[in-house]
Amino acid sequence: MKKFLTLMVAGLALGLAACGSSSDKKEAKDDGKVDKSEQLVIYSNSASDGRKEWLTEEAKKEGFNIEVVDIPGGELADRLIAEKNNGVADLVYGLNNIEYNKLKKEDLLTKYKPKWADEVDLSLGDKDGYYYPIVVQPLVLIGKKDVKMPADWTDLTQSSYKGKYGIFALGGGTSKTVLASILVRYKDKDGDLGISDKGWDVAKKYIQNAYIYAQDENFATTLLDSEKNIDYSMVWGSGLLLAEKEHNYDFQVMSPKVGVPFVTEQTAVISSSKKKALAKEFINWFGSADIQAKWSEKFGSIPANTKALEKSPENVKTFADEVKPQKIDWEFVASNLDKWVEKVELEYVK
Repeated sequence: MKKFLTLMVAGLALGLAACGSSSDKKEAKDDGKVDKSEQLVIYSNSASDGRKEWLTEEAKKEGFNIEVVDIPGGELADRLIAEKNNGVADLVYGLNNIEYNKLKKEDLLTKYKPKWADEVDLSLGDKDGYYYPIVVQPLVLIGKKDVKMPADWTDLTQSSYKGKYGIFALGGGTSKTVLASILVRYKDKDGDLGISDKGWDVAKKYIQNAYIYAQDENFATTLLDSEKNIDYSMVWGSGLLLAEKEHNYDFQVMSPKVGVPFVTEQTAVISSSKKKALAKEFINWFGSADIQAKWSEKFGSIPANTKALEKSPENVKTFADEVKPQKIDWEFVASNLDKWVEKVELEYVK
């Protein structure tokens, strides 16, 4: 497991420079007792498939009163930025490093250190202590039992795959990140938005060959529906393991030589919150080894907390050992991703 977490560093470390937050100066010592009965508003893009309900109930047992607001990953950071001067959320979890750096630059995060900080690889989070890793998510292509798997995402540009694989709309983080993992292979300083003509041609065919899921369409249900004629699907790691459990079905997983994109879900305290001490207390509980092990067992997630990973189900450990991270220039991605997505949506999505 240690080797697994070490490998992720190259793919996840972001060399993004961000200005120091003025919230450092405002931050008071929060070592005193807190009133858990006060309501905490939590924004997350990882609250679907029963996560919100489970977390709310488990938190209630611990005495916390939380309201989890489920917001798609592609919209969550923008929502928080839009509410900057009239903040609603007390804390946020689920976004990746790229999105958290946007929030950090907007002075929306509070520096802190959770009690479980020594149990995670801190290089996966923020070097300045504004956000910390909770869950590791490999993004993979899966297939039915009886189909031949492609060797790489780029194989999907072949005409034989047209309409055979499902992808999520580009408003979501999973689809954006997979697109980025393809485009970064064709980096060209003289190319359009830093990508060569060949790279854009690959992206065009990849998008136009795909079946794009409708909002709220379940990938596993669609994949297993014989009338849909879909053989493959993109999915995040915990989504795969949860679907296999729910449908009692073992999907094939594509393992490209180059690896697969990994993202790390993080958690942070919002600087405008008037309940920072309570938010930190909640994070101390939520990120603990015991709760993250239960989260892993319930939802198939790979914990960033090494002690939680040791307690995770065997299928989670096996999956964590089987996939390897793609080496990606995340600084390059962060600087260009929004422009890449805009180009693809305007020129390639039909």
